[in-house]
Amino acid sequence: MEGLHLFKHWKQQCLHKIDFSKKGSVDEDIVNIVNFINGADNFFTTSSCSGRIILVDGSCESTEVQKQNCSWLYVSHQKCQKHELIAGLQKTSGGAVLKFEPFVLHVQCRRLEDAQLLHSVAINSGFRNSGITVGKKGKIMMAVRSTHCLEVPLSHRGKLLVTDEYIGHLVQVANQKMDENKKRIDRFYSCLQSVLTVAEPTGNLSTVVENQSVYTHRRKRNKEQDVCKGNSQDKEAEIQSDDDPEIGLSPLLNDT
Repeated sequence: MEGLHLFKHWKQQCLHKIDFSKKGSVDEDIVNIVNFINGADNFFTTSSCSGRIILVDGSCESTEVQKQNCSWLYVSHQKCQKHELIAGLQKTSGGAVLKFEPFVLHVQCRRLEDAQLLHSVAINSGFRNSGITVGKKGKIMMAVRSTHCLEVPLSHRGKLLVTDEYIGHLVQVANQKMDENKKRIDRFYSCLQSVLTVAEPTGNLSTVVENQSVYTHRRKRNKEQDVCKGNSQDKEAEIQSDDDPEIGLSPLLNDT
């Protein structure tokens, strides 16, 4: 019981703190997921991002883009347009890098079996880089992550390294990844609802999760899990191919 009180304290403290992110609020595409999880007794979200396309300008003295020495030239949680990136590149003075960062969600779980169940949902929905960590104070964290990222340098010391045509190609690649990202988010939310939702429309997951583990669910192979996994080999191939961050990229054009 002491563990339950401590978890409730952590949850109340987290959900009432000020959002210090750049945006200052939960992204629109995942508001329902965040609210759904936070409505459960055994879970609460600590951070999230629906996925974004960003153009950052790093220090010209560094080969890596680091938060402490870079500025944001462009950011969008939706698909981007070529002219938007070009406008951002005109403001670069260092090393501009185009990045696509997929959906990420960090959830603190009351018990390990709760984290295992959520992990199973994430993996079956295509978020294959998801994982569970247990802190020294007993905090159990479940991170929903994917691997279909994109990171391409476009300039160095303010000089553009690629052609206009290649920028157009990158826009297509980034937008394709954003489309796939949204499909996985929808699949994740649908899977959460199918596996975890109780009969009442309250969004409370505690009754369903009680005394269940991911391994029990997998052995049962019930209809809810079939919905999460899907029976289509084409869907599996789609997820595997898109997990390669280099697919769809050709060598830099006129990089001389």
